[in-house]
Amino acid sequence: MTSPEQTALVWLRDDLRLDDNPALHAAADLGMPLTVVYVLDEESAGVRPLGGAARWWLHHSLAALAASLEASDSRLLLRRGPAEQVIREVAVETGAVHLFWNRRYGEPERAIDTAVKAWARDNGLEASSFQANLLFEPWTVKTGSGGPYKVFTPFWRACLASHDVRDPLEPPAQIPGPPPSGRTRASDELDSWHLLPSSPDWSGGLAATWTPGEQGARHRLDDFLDGPAGEYGTGRNLPAIEGTSRLSPHLRFGEVSPFRVWREIRRSFPRTVPADVGIFRSELGWREFCWQLLYNNPELATRNYRPEFDRFAWQRLGRGELAAWQQGRTGYPLVDAGMRQLWQTGWMHNRVRMAAASFLVKNLLADWRIGEQWFWDTLVDADAASNPANWQWVAGSGADASPYYRIFNPVTQSRKFDAGGRYLREFVPELAGLDNKAIHEPWKAGATDYPEPLIELPESRERALAAYQQLKDG
Repeated sequence: MTSPEQTALVWLRDDLRLDDNPALHAAADLGMPLTVVYVLDEESAGVRPLGGAARWWLHHSLAALAASLEASDSRLLLRRGPAEQVIREVAVETGAVHLFWNRRYGEPERAIDTAVKAWARDNGLEASSFQANLLFEPWTVKTGSGGPYKVFTPFWRACLASHDVRDPLEPPAQIPGPPPSGRTRASDELDSWHLLPSSPDWSGGLAATWTPGEQGARHRLDDFLDGPAGEYGTGRNLPAIEGTSRLSPHLRFGEVSPFRVWREIRRSFPRTVPADVGIFRSELGWREFCWQLLYNNPELATRNYRPEFDRFAWQRLGRGELAAWQQGRTGYPLVDAGMRQLWQTGWMHNRVRMAAASFLVKNLLADWRIGEQWFWDTLVDADAASNPANWQWVAGSGADASPYYRIFNPVTQSRKFDAGGRYLREFVPELAGLDNKAIHEPWKAGATDYPEPLIELPESRERALAAYQQLKDG
C-alpha cells in the first residue's frame, strides 16, 4: 500500500506517446498520483536547441499528447528551463517519491540524467530509467575487441545475432491523475513558448504535409505497411512516388517506438519478411548505427569523425552560392527540387538528400557543417545523431563513409530516378513546360525563367578529386 501523500513523476523527452512507453507504463502500475511533465530545455550546457521546423513539430506533438492524456483523465505539465533544475523543482512540488524516464544517448543529455538520478538518490527518491527509443542500446553492441563498430554491415549483423527485439508495451489501461493542483505550480501555456513561426508564418506547407502526434504516426505506419513497404527496395529511390515510410519525424519525437514498428512489420508479414521490407528494417538499423556513433563521438556535429579531414581544403563559398543552394536556385533541377521540397514541407526524399548534400560538399567544396546546420534548422526529422552522421557520410569524413571520390551527378541521378521529370515539375514548376529529356538539363533548352548552372559539373568534380588527392598525399 502507498501513502496518499506519495506521488510519482514521469519525465517525457523524445518519447511523446502513450503506446510502448516503458517509463509511463511502470509509473502507472504503481497506482499513485502521477505527474507527467515535459521540459523545454534550451539552457543546459551542450544541449542543442531545436531548429525552426522541429520546433513547429514539437508544438503540435505536445498538443496532441496533452489531448491524449486529458482523454485518459491525466494531464501534461509543461515547464521551461534547465532540465536538471526544473525536474528537481517539480519533484519537490508534487511530493514525488519515484521518478521515471526513458533513456537518452547524447552526452549532454546523459550528464543531466545522471545528475538528476544522483540528486534523487541523495534525497531518498527512487529514479528508474528504461530503454524505449533504440532497439539496441549503444553499449550493448561491441566488436570482438570490445570497441564500437565503425562499419554498418557488421554492426547490424551483430545486433540481429546478439539480441532479441522485445515486444512493445500496450498503452496503460489507466493513467492515475496528478496530485491536487494546489500542490503544483501551474503549467506553462504551450503558446507562451512561441515554438510556431510568425512574421512570417512559413509553416503552411508543413501543416499540409504532416500530422504530428501519436495518431498521425500510427496512420503513417499503417499506410506504409499496407502499401509501399512491399516494394521498398525500388520505391525508396524514386522521389516522385510515395515509396518511403516518412516515419522519420515520428521516430525522432518518439511518437512511435522502433519496437512497435518492428512488431507491426512482423504482424504484416507473419511468415517471411520480404527482401524489400528487410531493406527497410536495415534503415532502422542505420538509425541505430548513427546513435552508436554519437554515443561514442559526442562532437559528431562539429568535428570530423576521421581526423585526417581536419586538413581538408574546404572552400569559402562565393557571394550568393550558399543562398542559391539553400533556396533551390543552383541551376540543377534535382538539387533545386530537393531544396525547395525541404523548405516547403520540412522534409526531403533521401535519394535527393544525398544528391543535394554531395553538390554542396563536393561540387562547391563547402564544409559539411554548413549543410548540417541548414538541415538541422529546416528538417522536421532533424535528429542529433542521424543528421551529422549522414552529412559526414556524404563528405567522406564519417564512419563507413561514402568515398570522397563518389560524387553524385545531379543530372545523372534525376535521369535515372525521375526519368519522367514528375518530381522536378512538382517542385520546380517553371520547368513544367520542358519535355522529359530537356527538363534534366534546362540550360541546353534555353530555359529563361530558371537560373543558369551555378557551377560546371565536370570542372567542379575534378577540383574535388584534386582536393581529395591532396588530402591522401598528406
